[in-house]
Amino acid sequence: MGKHILIVDDEPSIVVSLEFLMMREGYEVSVARDGNEALQALARRLPDLMILDIMLPGLNGFEVCQRIRGDDRWRAIKVLMLTAKGRDAEVSKGLGLGADAYVTKPFSTRDLVAHIKRLLEPAG
Repeated sequence: MGKHILIVDDEPSIVVSLEFLMMREGYEVSVARDGNEALQALARRLPDLMILDIMLPGLNGFEVCQRIRGDDRWRAIKVLMLTAKGRDAEVSKGLGLGADAYVTKPFSTRDLVAHIKRLLEPAG
């Protein structure tokens, strides 16, 4: 079974393109459209990696990341923040809350896939 990626974004065009890209790379994909839906999705099935937007209805991406890192059941999930928020303070906050990577929109699909492959490589 392939690696599972949870895409958390409320922008339909981003979701469709990410879903297509990740499936093309051989990943299983599920989608959540806001922060609360993302946490509910974690209760159903743990992804190997979460692509997480910051600007979401309800809980924002920073809050979702903080909850993931504060829960022992979810600590192994890799979190890649993918957002238009690219100021140094925002990048520092995302990484400080435990994101494994931070990519700003617009993004290169090749770079994004490389980041994801690197995060999902077996340790060692």
